[in-house]
Amino acid sequence: MAKAENKTQATSGDVVAFLANQEADRRRDCETMVQLMQEITGHPPVLWGTSIIGFGQYRYQYASGREGDWFVVGFSPRKQNLSLYLLTCMEVDETLLSRLGKHKKGAGCIYIKKLADIDLAVLRELVTMCAEEAGKRS
Repeated sequence: MAKAENKTQATSGDVVAFLANQEADRRRDCETMVQLMQEITGHPPVLWGTSIIGFGQYRYQYASGREGDWFVVGFSPRKQNLSLYLLTCMEVDETLLSRLGKHKKGAGCIYIKKLADIDLAVLRELVTMCAEEAGKRS
């Protein structure tokens, strides 16, 4: 039986062109996120699927045997929110999230309306922690 592949995979899509299609305020937030995540991870931005920008890559395997590749940290400019993909460290101390600012926490994501709503120093701390956690799993 063939193993199922992730629907969302790294592509050769143009991140700059993707960001150029965003509304001006959202594009500025995205450019800030690219700079922050690239600086922390040391990896360039890669378009995953059609709308997620990921940094770095690691291999995972669940107890069920399912395995695949995923980015270390990433984000996506969705219509309603900026979705921050921080799957590797979602067991984060709630006190850190309480210092982040206005956000919602979902299954594997943190949702924010705009970067002005959050403390970028806390975001940097969170992204750093997630990148380090992913490094332990690689």
